[in-house]
Amino acid sequence: MVTKPPLHQRRRAPTADELAGIPWLPVLLPAERTRAVADIVVADAQPADLLCRIGRPVTYWFGVVEGLLKMSGENADGQTITFSGLPPGGWFGEGTVLKREAYRYNIQALRRSVVAGLPADTFHWLLDHSIGFNRFVMNQLNERLGQFIAAREIDRMANPDLRVARNLAALFNPALFPGVGEVLRITQQELAYLVGLSRQRVNEALSSLQEQGMISVEYGGVRVLDLQGLRTSMRAAASAT
Repeated sequence: MVTKPPLHQRRRAPTADELAGIPWLPVLLPAERTRAVADIVVADAQPADLLCRIGRPVTYWFGVVEGLLKMSGENADGQTITFSGLPPGGWFGEGTVLKREAYRYNIQALRRSVVAGLPADTFHWLLDHSIGFNRFVMNQLNERLGQFIAAREIDRMANPDLRVARNLAALFNPALFPGVGEVLRITQQELAYLVGLSRQRVNEALSSLQEQGMISVEYGGVRVLDLQGLRTSMRAAASAT
């Protein structure tokens, strides 16, 4: 049996196409972009590979170029709690990098993915020199705060359809995940991992949302038809619970 090297030992320089998928590079001035591009690395993650592990010191600010990741933690009983799925275009962990603290969550690949990393020192250099980068990070923090507040409220409910709707709405957030567009490439099993439900129950919830005209289930993915309606139905269900 051949043991694959750790993910950080598989890092490489990004291709031009991979750099084109990084949403914050366009906000940088030429000198800032040159510094950032020189320091960005990418790696090809396999399913179950861990990018971040609880308790490990921060090293990079990470982003998803291709694929799908899962952010999770553990409760007092040792049970796994999924905080968020991370589809293409999403960059995460800026709060941890800002404070240079140990990771409080695990980040794991759910499928073969291409992930990018900006070293923590370069992240702080950009904060010190780039107004555009500061604005991007501030917007990230604001959007993520709203996402986690909504997740905390709805996770207290037992309604499976609501859990699926909440996760889909979060994954279609254009500010946090600009690489998704109108179609999210995700299998029902991957969505089940994120939601914490069985594949069968996720299938039922997707069918219900499709009947309501919120989404269209396509081969290999989900197309959002009414994102605002999806969010509104979530709030209505939350108020009625």
